[in-house]
Amino acid sequence: MLQLMMFLMLNLMIMTLFMFHPLIMSMILLMMIILIVLSNIFLIKFCWFSYIIFIIMIGGVLIIFTYMTSIASNESFKFNKNIIFFTVLIFLLMLIFFNFNFIEFQDNINSSFFLKYFNFPINMMMIFLFIYLYLTLIACVKITNFNQGPLRQKL
Repeated sequence: MLQLMMFLMLNLMIMTLFMFHPLIMSMILLMMIILIVLSNIFLIKFCWFSYIIFIIMIGGVLIIFTYMTSIASNESFKFNKNIIFFTVLIFLLMLIFFNFNFIEFQDNINSSFFLKYFNFPINMMMIFLFIYLYLTLIACVKITNFNQGPLRQKL
């Protein structure tokens, strides 16, 4: 189940490369956030950390959504059928060739709760979140370049 979610996240990341409308990209981002939170719940079996990540990232998506709807409100959605076919094909191939194994943790009384975040199965999710936040930071810096300023000027 967890590996299927990882492949779905990878599929969504590949899909963002082919999307150009900011509202579609924010919807893909919302789906990725939900998959990250669900996989985090499956790995850690502790909902508070996932809830905090969800609230923080949804707040960021709402800000981006508001900003982009004010800029690109009149653009029309253009769905490319080849991209949709490509993503469905990749998803079906993943379902066919994928070995579904469920991951179970053995809870040890002596192990610390916070060490679980940096051990093997969860550290991949944490590295993914670090890279995701870093790429988001780079995108925000590129959008608001010092020479060009914000996309919408003050009135």
